[in-house]
Amino acid sequence: MTEKAVETLTEAEARAELARLAEALAAANTAYHTLDAPEISDAEYDALKRRNLAIEARFPGLKRADSPSDLVGATVAEGFGKVPHRVRMLSLENAFAAEEVAEFDDRIRRFLGLTGEVSYTAEPKIDGLSLSLRYQDGMLVQAATRGDGEVGEDVTQNARTIADIPQRVTGDAPQVLEVRGEVYMSHADFAALNDRQAAAGDKTFANPRNAAAGSLRQLDARITASRPLRFFAYAWGELSAPLATTQSAAIARLAALGFQTNPLTTLCDGPEALLDQYRRIEALRATLEYDIDGVVYKVNDLGLQARLGFRSSTPRWAIAHKFPAELAWTELLGIDIQVGRTGALSPVARLKPVTVGGVVVSNATLHNEDYIAGRDSRGEAIRGGKDIRVGDWVQVYRAGDVIPKVADVDLSRRKDGSQPYVFPEICPECGSPAHREEGDSVRRCTGGLICPAQAVERLKHFVSRGAFDIEGLGAKQVEMFFKDPILPVKTPADIFTLAERDANNPLQKLKNREGFGEVSAAKLFAAIEVRRTIPLDRLIFAFGIRHVGEVAAGLLARHYTNWEAFETAITRATPGTPDWAELTSINGVGEVMAQSLVDAFQNPAERAAIDALAAQLTIQPVQARGVVDSPVAGKTVVFTGSLEKMTRAEAKARAEALGAKVAGSVSAKTDLVVAGPGAGSKAKDAERLGIEIIDEDAWLRLIGG
Repeated sequence: MTEKAVETLTEAEARAELARLAEALAAANTAYHTLDAPEISDAEYDALKRRNLAIEARFPGLKRADSPSDLVGATVAEGFGKVPHRVRMLSLENAFAAEEVAEFDDRIRRFLGLTGEVSYTAEPKIDGLSLSLRYQDGMLVQAATRGDGEVGEDVTQNARTIADIPQRVTGDAPQVLEVRGEVYMSHADFAALNDRQAAAGDKTFANPRNAAAGSLRQLDARITASRPLRFFAYAWGELSAPLATTQSAAIARLAALGFQTNPLTTLCDGPEALLDQYRRIEALRATLEYDIDGVVYKVNDLGLQARLGFRSSTPRWAIAHKFPAELAWTELLGIDIQVGRTGALSPVARLKPVTVGGVVVSNATLHNEDYIAGRDSRGEAIRGGKDIRVGDWVQVYRAGDVIPKVADVDLSRRKDGSQPYVFPEICPECGSPAHREEGDSVRRCTGGLICPAQAVERLKHFVSRGAFDIEGLGAKQVEMFFKDPILPVKTPADIFTLAERDANNPLQKLKNREGFGEVSAAKLFAAIEVRRTIPLDRLIFAFGIRHVGEVAAGLLARHYTNWEAFETAITRATPGTPDWAELTSINGVGEVMAQSLVDAFQNPAERAAIDALAAQLTIQPVQARGVVDSPVAGKTVVFTGSLEKMTRAEAKARAEALGAKVAGSVSAKTDLVVAGPGAGSKAKDAERLGIEIIDEDAWLRLIGG
C-alpha cells in the first residue's frame, strides 16, 4: 500500500498515523507471539514498523507510550510460570534490499569511527520459536520462551524432551551459561506429524513454525515429547564468564559444549561478502530440511558489539536480511466488512482458496477504502490507479507464516459489467453513520456502545490474554452470552454478576444449557471469581480505550501506581489543568492518547460501564520500577537541547535502565533537567519552577557513565 510520504505529513496526520500503526502492530504482535496465529504478513509488519520509526524520527515529540519501536514480542500467555530474563531477549531490525545492508554497514562504521572493513557473521534466520536455556554448573535448570523480551514462559519440562538440548553440557562451561536459539521442526517431521494428526482425527498444523510453537507450549510435557522438535543455538544471555572474544568463536564454543549450531554460519568481511552469502543461502533455501525466512548478520568482534549497544528493542550490531515475499493469483469472491472494538470498518477479501508458499489461504486484508479504490490517503494513484472489484483476479502477497494481503489486479481478466466497490458509509452492524476523521485512513462507526459489533469486540478484548484472560470465557462464549435473553452479558461488569444472576434465575440454569454442565458452569464461575482481583495495568488495557495498548497501560499504571490515583487524575485531566500536564509529561503519552483516555472517562455511557466494573473488582496497585543504589531511581528526568556524547535515545534508555522516569515535558513533578546546547523552553520552564538543571557531563558523572 502506498501511503502519504512521511516528509509531507502534518503534525495532526502524523499523530493519527502513529495511532493507527500502534494499534495494527500491537494486534499483530499478540497474534504472532502470544496466540501463535499470525494475521498479517512479515513484509507488511516490517513495512508498518519502519514507517512508524520514520514518523517518530521526524516528529520525536509525538512518540507514544505504546510505540511499536519499543516492543519486543507480546505478553506472556497464561498457563505457564513467568520467567524474567536477566538479559533481555530482543528482536532484530530488518532489511529487504542490498542498499539497506550497505546502510547498516555504514551506520556501524560511523558509530565506531572506523574507516576499514568490519567483519560479520552471516547465518540462516530459522523460522521457529525463540528459546533461552539456563545452565548452572553444567546442568540445565530452566528453559523460557522469549515472551515480551523481558518476561517469558517457563517451559523447562518441555525443553528437556528435545533431543538437541543437552541436559548437561560437555567441556569447560561457565558456571552460569544462558544459551539462546530457535526451536523448529524439519519438513519431513512436520509432514509425518500432520499425517498422524489427521489419522487420529486431530487438528493439523498450517506449517512447521506453528507446529513447533504449539508443541513447545504444551501444558502436558508428554505431548511435547511426542513431537519431533529440534534446536539450533546461535546466541547467549547471562554468562558468568565470556565464551570468546568474537561471535564466530563463541558459536564454535557452544558447538564444543554439545549444542547444535547451524553449519551455514559464515564469516564475511564487508557488505559485499554478506550479500554473496545471502544469495548462496537463498539458493539453498528449497533444499534445506527446515524453514528459513532470511539471513542474520552480526558484527563479529564482541568488543565492538558492546560499544554499539542496543536500541530500545533491537541491537545496533545485528540485522535480519529477509527474503522476498511469495506471490500467487486467485479470484476475489467477495468483500466483507468487519467492525472492530474501536468502530473501525475493515475490509476483508474472501478469496478462492489458493496455495501460497505451501499454505492454503482464503482471505486477505484490503486495508481500507482508499486501497480498494486504487489511491492513497492523498488521493494519488497506487497500483497505477487500478481499483479492486469483486470477481477480479488478484495477486496475493505473502511472506512468512501469515494471512496475506491483496497486492495487485489483473485487468485483462476483469469480467464485463463489473462494478466498482462502494465502501459503506453506514455501519453494517448497527446502521450508525460511519465517519472518517481528517488524517485518518480508517472509517469508523459512530454508534459506540449501541453498536453490537463494537460491544462484542470490546468484550472479546476484555477477556483476551493480555487483559482479564478468563478461562472458559472465550470469543464464542462472549458472543453467546451477549445474545442470551436469560443471562445477558452486555458490559464487562455483567461478567462479574453472572454467577449471582444464575443463582437467582428461576428459569433455566446455566448448568442445564447446551454446551454446559454442572462441572463446566462451576468452573466458569470460579474462573470469573479468580479474576475479580486484577492488577491495575491489566485493567487499564482491558478497558479497550483507543490508542491505549499493553505497553501504555503498563506505563500509566506504574506512574499512578493505584486505581484511586489513576481514576482521579484522568477524571480531572482536561487541557490546561495540572493533571493534564502530568499525564502528557509521561514519556510516550502524547496528546492523542491523553485525549482518548479523558474522552472515555468523560463519556457518560463509558464512564458508567467503567464505574460499574470497578465496583466489582479488587484492583491491585502496580509498583514503579526502580534500581537499587541508583542515584536517579524513581526520579523524573527531562532531556532537552542537543546531547553531544550520546544520542537522545541512548540517554533515555540509560536513564530508564537506572530506574528513572523520562518525561517529554517539564512540570512541577520533574526532578531533574539535563540541558545540552540549544535548550529552549524546557530549560526556561525548569528555571521558573526551581527545578535542578545540569549539563550532559554532570549527568554522566551522576550516573557513573
